[in-house]
Amino acid sequence: MLRTLVGELPDRIGQRVLLQGWVHRRRRLGAVAFLLVRDRSGVAQVVLGDGAVLDALPEETVIAVEGTVTAREQAPGGVELTSPQVTALSAPAATPPVQLWRPALDVGLPTVLDHAPVVWRHRTRQALWRIAASSVRGFRRVLDVRGFTEIHTPKLVGGATESGANVFTVDYFGRPAYLAQSPQLYKQIMVGVFERVYETGPVFRAEPHDTSRHLAEYVSLDVELGFIDDHRDVLAVLGEVLAGMLAEIAAEDVDLAGVRLPALPDSIPVVHFRDALRLVGADPAEPDLAPEHERLLGAWAQEQHRSDFLAVEGYPARKRPFYTHPEPGDPTATNSFDLLFRGQELVTGGQRLHEIADYERALAERGEPLATYAGYLDAFRHGMPPHGGFAIGLERWTAQLAQRDNIRQTTLFPRDRQRLTP
Repeated sequence: MLRTLVGELPDRIGQRVLLQGWVHRRRRLGAVAFLLVRDRSGVAQVVLGDGAVLDALPEETVIAVEGTVTAREQAPGGVELTSPQVTALSAPAATPPVQLWRPALDVGLPTVLDHAPVVWRHRTRQALWRIAASSVRGFRRVLDVRGFTEIHTPKLVGGATESGANVFTVDYFGRPAYLAQSPQLYKQIMVGVFERVYETGPVFRAEPHDTSRHLAEYVSLDVELGFIDDHRDVLAVLGEVLAGMLAEIAAEDVDLAGVRLPALPDSIPVVHFRDALRLVGADPAEPDLAPEHERLLGAWAQEQHRSDFLAVEGYPARKRPFYTHPEPGDPTATNSFDLLFRGQELVTGGQRLHEIADYERALAERGEPLATYAGYLDAFRHGMPPHGGFAIGLERWTAQLAQRDNIRQTTLFPRDRQRLTP
């Protein structure tokens, strides 16, 4: 008999089926006993004539159940399995660290992280990661139909991806190599090949952060596109990508995870960096926005534009990488932006330099040797179009979507200064 999923049971009333999954919960009501069986599609109720079998099947034991699908309004999904034959497919499971059958997971973050291999089985936790997975699917779908090519760039590199960033050093056959902090240089190179590219993959930041919004390893959704006029073209593509990511998320997962989907306007509101400083009452000489500034700007965007998103453009050149294109008429500012989502930075993007002479000048001004970037610069010597791009941190996106106060709550197995297991 072929396996039937729980979600398919309403279409199989009166049929004999085979379920396979985990014992979600055991219940006794007088002379009648019930097993709740969980698979990837939901939870089903199995009616047992004799409750003795329950003692041999603790929660999380993997079982197979052959039974008849019977309509019952009070049962999950409106159906249950009767006249069952139950077979254990694993040894009796150990007692889980949390009660996975409870609707809500009311435990502290250390418990969630220490027991992640089991706690991720909770339905609300599953929903969180399905939201992340759906977002990646939507990201790819939008870009695929717009002529982008998916690429995969090296994660072992010979030098810092971006000067000034901390890197993880590894032994590469007796010589030092580094885990890539970004695919930035490679995705720019590939614009010279495919014009429009994207990548989904891990990046590594050996920065001494120990905050609720930073990780040492996270999934980056990177985009780079050629033949643009300026950073506003990049921002327009970002808006389309975000809309596609939101559209892919299932309503069931939204409900299970308790997510409030954001308001995304047709055109994301934009404010210049200098005006952003004025709006939050910051010193005009500030080179960057502090987290409190971002929070205040998020509140302003909601009040003035009914938007959960706000783009801040024109960041000072001294706070942006060497490849960032200057703002026309003001070389101290840049054609770059940060996208704030619900008062927190989510995306950094902008227009890049594309002329080799500009790169040579920019690197010289920063005291960077050209030899360090020889392979990268070679692409620009052979003609590169005006281009730009952006990157979205997947875990931060999911945390902001679900309005969780710590990025570790939406990371499968977070890596930070303290944690290298599980």
